[in-house]
Amino acid sequence: VSTQSTWGPFNRIIEKTQQKMSSNLVEIGTTLIKDYLKSTPRPLQIIDQFLVFAFLTGVVQFLHLLFVGQFPFNSFLSGFIASVGFFTFAVCLRLQVASKNEFHSISRVRAYTDFVICNLILFFVVFTFMG
Repeated sequence: VSTQSTWGPFNRIIEKTQQKMSSNLVEIGTTLIKDYLKSTPRPLQIIDQFLVFAFLTGVVQFLHLLFVGQFPFNSFLSGFIASVGFFTFAVCLRLQVASKNEFHSISRVRAYTDFVICNLILFFVVFTFMG
């Protein structure tokens, strides 16, 4: 008895389902990107790009730790803390700039100023920790 003939109808059903799912995922992805680009203001898109940059920087540093090693551990730790801190401050900035109802007493200028000052303090601490 051949397993091909036994499972043949199921294989066709599985292949059709996989094709439908992959085409649905592509449609969902393109719709999501189009709606995001259309409905999100440009300053928020720039902040989102900074968020992606900070996240990828942390991922690259962690992968470097896993594959290459952690010889200058202070350097790794300070770089990773800087990535996480920058990401956290950027999320706070996005929340303050995006939601006018929750942070109505904070102006956009103050939100950006707080972001810059917090990052200056963060990077001063990080450079001090590196030695």
